[in-house]
Amino acid sequence: MAEPAISIEPNALVRARAALGDFSLTVSTDGTYLLDGGAMFGVVPKALWQKRIAANADNQILLGLNSVIVRTGSQTVVIETGIGNKQTEKMREIFRNQELLLQSYAAAGLDPAQVDIVINTHLHFDHCGWNTILHPDGSVTPTFPNARYFAHAGEVAHGHLQLDRDRVSYLSPNYDPLIASGQMTLLDLAVPGATEEICPGIWVELLPGHTAHMMGVHIEPPRPVESRPASPIGPHACYVGDLIPTAHHLDPTWVMGYDLDPLRCIEERKRFYARAIPEQWLVLFTHDHDTPMARVALNDKGKPIITARS
Repeated sequence: MAEPAISIEPNALVRARAALGDFSLTVSTDGTYLLDGGAMFGVVPKALWQKRIAANADNQILLGLNSVIVRTGSQTVVIETGIGNKQTEKMREIFRNQELLLQSYAAAGLDPAQVDIVINTHLHFDHCGWNTILHPDGSVTPTFPNARYFAHAGEVAHGHLQLDRDRVSYLSPNYDPLIASGQMTLLDLAVPGATEEICPGIWVELLPGHTAHMMGVHIEPPRPVESRPASPIGPHACYVGDLIPTAHHLDPTWVMGYDLDPLRCIEERKRFYARAIPEQWLVLFTHDHDTPMARVALNDKGKPIITARS
């Protein structure tokens, strides 16, 4: 099986590109932001995680906000939409985010009006912020006026509860106007591993743990029957959302303090690796600014590591 060609573009608005069969993948960025390193690595001691990623004087680490553009030849699909422009001044001071996604789309040659489908793995503010645009008069309009949006119904229900544990993560202007207008379709995947096709070659899978209803997005270009080799394995990529937020989180037990069910995260990572490693999937990381995509292998100790990035 030919591996997809990967091009990583450091210090650019377009972070990476890859050819996947007849599909093209482009990673755009909403810039970077800062989160507490301890929260990002949960119970893992700082003495261990700081060997992989440096923290500043406030114990914050630099993270990316990766949005993937998939061009299938017949449709343009966007996966995740960053933080957006609805944060309060206080939150901007804390996160130091830049709101670059629309500029990044322009650098990638994408007009938001050309987008057919938008998929949110879950509805935390740093994954769906540019679903809509906040205007100076306080109005909110869809960033992608001609697109169908997809999210999990359970995410909306949980966000509406505004629970003490995570209410800060859910900003209803990112999704409620789209639900009210009928532009957002709410999915109802009920059990881990359940899937639903969004369009030919792209489907979502329930990967719970970070939230109860988080989804991964699978990308596998259809192959004509006459061209299929004896092996059923073809080019395949997966945007894993916050199941594995960065390449620094590959160890199954290195889960986040933000994860609502860390034990489920561990099991879902193991289930993911059981498929992704032998089948050589291209893994798309949502919060890794420097390594937005890579393949994963096992080292001589049986630990997952990234392979060549380009």
